[in-house]
Amino acid sequence: MRLPSLLLAALAWVTTGAATPEPVPALFPTLEQATVRATTASGVHDFAVWIADDDRSRQRGLMYVRALPADRGMLFLFERPQELAFWMKDTFVSLDLVFIDASGRVLNVAANAPPFSLVPIRSQGEALAVLEVVAGTARRIGLSPGDTVTLPTLRTTGPRKSPTPRSGRRHSP
Repeated sequence: MRLPSLLLAALAWVTTGAATPEPVPALFPTLEQATVRATTASGVHDFAVWIADDDRSRQRGLMYVRALPADRGMLFLFERPQELAFWMKDTFVSLDLVFIDASGRVLNVAANAPPFSLVPIRSQGEALAVLEVVAGTARRIGLSPGDTVTLPTLRTTGPRKSPTPRSGRRHSP
């Protein structure tokens, strides 16, 4: 009678150990990180972001990421303001895309971009940066055109690395 109880206890202990999640590796260990501050009518909202400022990081973006915390995102930086078009190829998470001009002003918000779509998502004007956050974030914080987004590495709001010519990311086919 004692043997079945011991076996059951041992099985429970092994199962518990097997169910313990392993530490999740950093999604983008080589990318610079910063804090983006969005100022809206509802207040100031900070997001920890990975900086995508070269062709390789902009092309990869948040592709293959299966979950993104509400306070995280990716900021795509470009060397000069330009009309931009993004798509959601191989992107598992629905996102809000916030197009930002050279002064840090929000041009437009593309809310709830559908995963895996190849339909172009365009800026409404010349953007210098695009902030990608979890879908619903813009609505939740009241982010809309005319609001401001700042961070220390954005060329218009602080010091920045030496510029080198770069092209856009995930441009539509």
